[in-house]
Amino acid sequence: MDPKDRGAAPAKRNVTLTDVARLAGVSVATASKALNGRDQVKAETRARVVEAAERLAFQPNALARGLLAGRTGTVGLLTSDLEGRFVIPILMGAEDAFGAGRVSVFLCDARGDAIREQYHLQALLSRRVDGLIVVGQQTDPRPSLGQKLPVPVVYAYAPSLDERDLSITPDNVSGGRMAVEHLVACGRRRIAHVSGNPMYAAAQDRAAGVTVALDAAGLELAGDGVLFGEWSERWGRTATTMLLARDPEVDAIFAASDQIARGVLDALREHGRDVPGDVAVVGFDNWEPFALGARPTLTSVDNNLEALGRYAAQRLFTAIDGTSASGTERMPCRLLPRESTAPTLG
Repeated sequence: MDPKDRGAAPAKRNVTLTDVARLAGVSVATASKALNGRDQVKAETRARVVEAAERLAFQPNALARGLLAGRTGTVGLLTSDLEGRFVIPILMGAEDAFGAGRVSVFLCDARGDAIREQYHLQALLSRRVDGLIVVGQQTDPRPSLGQKLPVPVVYAYAPSLDERDLSITPDNVSGGRMAVEHLVACGRRRIAHVSGNPMYAAAQDRAAGVTVALDAAGLELAGDGVLFGEWSERWGRTATTMLLARDPEVDAIFAASDQIARGVLDALREHGRDVPGDVAVVGFDNWEPFALGARPTLTSVDNNLEALGRYAAQRLFTAIDGTSASGTERMPCRLLPRESTAPTLG
């Protein structure tokens, strides 16, 4: 008979934990504890289970390995502002990393309410999540969830006030330095800085980066100091009008957000200043509706929020595997040159 007429051979069935338990003469629960190295199993019983697993060439699948390790294959993402501009890309990056590892994600939005945050925290812990990522709505340090939680926690964007926690946040100082270094490389020498609310850590950090870069270039800040105000286009327009009155020779403006930068561009246009011919402009955040919708398109510093989210997820994976860490890690920014900056001729 032609072998083809005999029909396909039955597929080989995967060996299961039940098979191992049956061969070893123990319950499935005992087999699981033995293979996981739990202390509740006698040495001779463990040896019998391990021998059975080896004889059957037992290879647990991903879910089984998680169960053997006492894991559920789930994590919690706890945010303070789900509608926020900065939270969404961080969550997207984290979810990408979790998806690559086939981990289920529970997303909770506390809406900036501490009581709601505690409620969501307890709900996530009751679901036995393996770990948590806590995403803040700004880079100002936030209170820790504490050191007694049964699972590892990584803080993203907003660092924890407790240095025993692990926090991942953008490097706003280097971002501010990067913006000014770019303007200096474009030949600008009268550089001003228009920023938002000075109570925000991001505003202070970006201004600190400006100072570092100007000092390195041997330049002074134009406009008699940083112009702090609001994170708005209106403030960008107002501040630019004030700036031009104080220092008509200004040839570059670094705005601490793309919203402010759009206002800066409007005011420069109203005052008859060409961009980038007369004044070069750099924004911050690389918020594409503002940066790409501007005329001219806006050079901006991108704080790589999706990459930050992915990295936070990877650090959580490491912590779940038993390698803990603490302190604050700062993620590098990148500058995206567009039409609003160009080298001067001459």
